[in-house]
Amino acid sequence: MIPFLVERTVPLPSEEVWRRLTDWPAHGAQVPLTRTRVLTPGPSGVGTRFAARTGIGRLSFDDPMEVVRWEPPVDGRPGVCRLEKTGRAVRGWALIEVRGTPGGGCRVRWTEALTVRRVPRSFDGLLARAGRVVFGRALDGLLRG
Repeated sequence: MIPFLVERTVPLPSEEVWRRLTDWPAHGAQVPLTRTRVLTPGPSGVGTRFAARTGIGRLSFDDPMEVVRWEPPVDGRPGVCRLEKTGRAVRGWALIEVRGTPGGGCRVRWTEALTVRRVPRSFDGLLARAGRVVFGRALDGLLRG
């Protein structure tokens, strides 16, 4: 597994940050050559399944995910969402944590651990750095709205 962490602090309330980060179709718009489809009826919660398709034509792959933990931020309590990645090319998990900060802002922690099929372990460091860049940009875009 290739673990990486992306963190951001934003001047938005945690409920709004949660709404933006759990808008699954919006994720695809933040990653080049990617689109995201929700596979289950809403609203989102445990059991929601969606897939990100990345690439062009035959050089594409699906990254299917399922929400296995869903705890929106309520009454000052942090929000936590855990996704399990169940694809053939990418497997692993993601944990999205949203915590209010003093003064009305919010702290986001996005942790992922991935296994990429057919990629030797000697590339783990490079993949972790690439993951931080790609997911950092996606997170920035989602938080900008």
